[in-house]
Amino acid sequence: MKRKEFERELYKLQVELCKLQDWVKQSDAKIVVVFEGRDAARKGGVIKRLTERVSPRVFRVITLPKPSEREKTQIFMQRYIEHFPAGGEVVIFDHSWYNRAGVERVMGFCSEKDCQHSSEYARCSSVSWSSQVSP
Repeated sequence: MKRKEFERELYKLQVELCKLQDWVKQSDAKIVVVFEGRDAARKGGVIKRLTERVSPRVFRVITLPKPSEREKTQIFMQRYIEHFPAGGEVVIFDHSWYNRAGVERVMGFCSEKDCQHSSEYARCSSVSWSSQVSP
């Protein structure tokens, strides 16, 4: 796709996001969006471009840091739930599906058992997210 065509399409998407933003504020909706993929997959760049024309009071981007000692003992979704949106908000999670299997494992932030669970999670992540996040 040529640059000019890309910019035109991006503008259209940003207009739609602004409409979504207005609807979210008016209806007091709570929306969770998950961008999931490998590190260096350009998730962050896409999120930045999509959110550059919307209000940070409505759209929040969350990238979780390494888990604390307490968080290591919690179920997977517990770390995310505290960041879920209130009425009139959209929360975007920038999530690396293999973060636990790769980074956290190498750095000693999780056990081999946690890593195994993460690998299983990666295979069924869309099912896990949709079943745990749906209203």
